[in-house]
Amino acid sequence: MLPLRVAFCALALTVCVPLPALAQQPVPTGFADLVEKLSPAVVNISTTQKVKGGKMQRFGVPFGELPPEFKNSPEMEPFREFFDRFGQGGGNGDDKQNEHDVFSLGSGFVIDAKGFVITNNHVIDDADEVTVTFLDNTKYKAKIIGRDKKTDLALLKIEAKKDLPFVPLGNSDEMRVGDWVIAIGNPFGLGGSVTQGIISARARSINSGPFDDFLQTDAPINKGNSGGPLFNVKGEVIGINSAIFSPSGGSVGIGFSIPTELAKPIIAQLKEFGRTHRGWLGVKIQEVSEEVADSVGLSKPMGALVLEVSKGSPADKAGIIAGDVITAFDGKEISEMRFLPRRVAETKIGKTSTITYWRKNASKTVDIKVGELDESADDKTDEKSGDKPAKGKRGDVETVIGMDITTLTPSLREEFGVDAAAGVIVVDVASGSEASKRGVRAGDVIVDVNNEAVTSPAAVTKAFEAAKKAGRKFALVKVARGKETAFITLPTN
Repeated sequence: MLPLRVAFCALALTVCVPLPALAQQPVPTGFADLVEKLSPAVVNISTTQKVKGGKMQRFGVPFGELPPEFKNSPEMEPFREFFDRFGQGGGNGDDKQNEHDVFSLGSGFVIDAKGFVITNNHVIDDADEVTVTFLDNTKYKAKIIGRDKKTDLALLKIEAKKDLPFVPLGNSDEMRVGDWVIAIGNPFGLGGSVTQGIISARARSINSGPFDDFLQTDAPINKGNSGGPLFNVKGEVIGINSAIFSPSGGSVGIGFSIPTELAKPIIAQLKEFGRTHRGWLGVKIQEVSEEVADSVGLSKPMGALVLEVSKGSPADKAGIIAGDVITAFDGKEISEMRFLPRRVAETKIGKTSTITYWRKNASKTVDIKVGELDESADDKTDEKSGDKPAKGKRGDVETVIGMDITTLTPSLREEFGVDAAAGVIVVDVASGSEASKRGVRAGDVIVDVNNEAVTSPAAVTKAFEAAKKAGRKFALVKVARGKETAFITLPTN
């Protein structure tokens, strides 16, 4: 048995540097008293949704969507009447006749005596009726006050003739990796269940939305725990259980909770306005990889690369342009792209903030007045249809990094359905080339290279040569495809 205080000694035994003693934290002998106190405020959320027969699916694939040669085969004859009668879309039953209820279960918790309840948005999404059930089996119909898809949060309200048990929201920022946590919820619809574990990691991104900043825990979280609380040992809610990573659908010790410091302003806005009010800059951004950092001259990957700037937006008025890398907002470093949207969203609308950005090997700072994000805006991509026109006439074609590029002409614009106003079009990509590996394909338009607009193949070649001469291993290339644009990196050699 090694002693708690240890020493690290060099092999020659001439140097001995003592390590500091590890401070022992008391290990709880149990959580029974705490659970008994908290459980009355943790509720089951059940929802009912009316679904017409055409949407019903009990056996994986609706009968009506089976291939005709299979659906009409003699072997299927005994099953056709069954599917017609019970709503699998294979016969003459109408939607009205086949309308049915779909039920779902989740968890939630009461945050004040007046009956406000927090849960996940995905628990009550598309619900026609929401019922809240307490530990003593008391049931209430709930009204949806507001919900936010971006953070997967929802606020409900129930009307009771008495004060309701509730739990306080704690400070998730105080939680450290290794701290004890308790999850209370309703997994698999079994009723109130309790699990315990520790915080496994902080600030996790699982690509579920623009504001990912999850607490990761090994406290078992299963189906039905969604929307339930994650408590610290003081009995404060420090997370809202939202997602799990699992190949099987059950807990494998990797669960994710929305931290309360992210949830608090959202809940306050939902309570006051029924919707969120978020700050807005008007930029479309992407991650800064090591290759992107090299191409723009940054010493390390950091910040958010500006892909597009909305015309007339706060960023546009402040002089931000595509190709800038935002490295700090209001004096706080943006170490990763995903931290910028949250910091901007939490900024008071109308506030004058500062943005630090990197452009042409220099750091600059500018003031910007934060606008309000239009939550109802929904970008839609128009799909083109019809016969493909004949191939247009190509001009001089040059090959760069496996791409055959030429000047964008009206006939080529029509042939490839190009929306970009100007640039150099890719007419072919060599299989196995670096450009092909990085997703470039025929019809893409190269808009600029290293933040310099290009309108001819010669300009593209010149830009790559300039990057190589400057010691860059990669060039930053802005590519347009349809109505979308993105920055990619391509090697200069």
